[in-house]
Amino acid sequence: MTYKSFTRRLPSPAPSFAMRPDSEPADPNAKPPVKRRLRGPRWERRKDSRPSELLEAALEIFVERGYAAARLEDVAAKAGVSKGTLYLYYANKEELFKAVVRRSIAPLIAETREIIEQSDDDSPTLLARFLAIWWQRYGGTRLAGITKLVIGEAGNFPEMARFYNGEVVSGNHELITMILRRGVARREFRDIDIDAVAHHVMAPLVLRSIWANSIEPCCGSAGTLEPEHFLAHHLDMLLRALRRDPSAGTTPLSDK
Repeated sequence: MTYKSFTRRLPSPAPSFAMRPDSEPADPNAKPPVKRRLRGPRWERRKDSRPSELLEAALEIFVERGYAAARLEDVAAKAGVSKGTLYLYYANKEELFKAVVRRSIAPLIAETREIIEQSDDDSPTLLARFLAIWWQRYGGTRLAGITKLVIGEAGNFPEMARFYNGEVVSGNHELITMILRRGVARREFRDIDIDAVAHHVMAPLVLRSIWANSIEPCCGSAGTLEPEHFLAHHLDMLLRALRRDPSAGTTPLSDK
């Protein structure tokens, strides 16, 4: 093969625009192109906060409409995202409800447990603190609407009710029994059926919070007691029944 025939088989070189005679020379005074900054960090903060925004919206929808009537598209709309985005975080309504309880209620139980375990107060004072904390952080807030929801719809959604009982009801019951056992061990309370008395401590609180989230908004305060007055009388009756010396007096409510 001759050199001439070999060169015919070689591919033609790509045109070099830099070598074109009609190309304009580069301007030495031209400014380099401005590079736009990516907004990655801002987007990441938004993405990180999205689960809490979804749970806040879900809490409002559950309390306002109940479990059965709550729709995931309404939760997504309230949080300002698409329904598809919500599904990236929560597979269904049951998982969303569980996440609401674990984020909004379970931490309150854990914090109250820590207060009880670290307290140097006598047991009557500690019981008063528990009543005040429970009402101010749960019973007297919109979170109590979850209790109303569970009681009203447990028959149709037993799995939801079992979850709430295990996460919330049992947790509060355990806190009360801790205080009662402590009082009996220190001989500040008389010997009692601790489990039964724990139910007596909690039942009026739950009923009062349900009333506040159902009948009271419709009928006003007629025929009802102010929460502080109700809690003070509830504590008075409890301590008169629990103390070895019922004449020792009552303990003021305190959330400190």
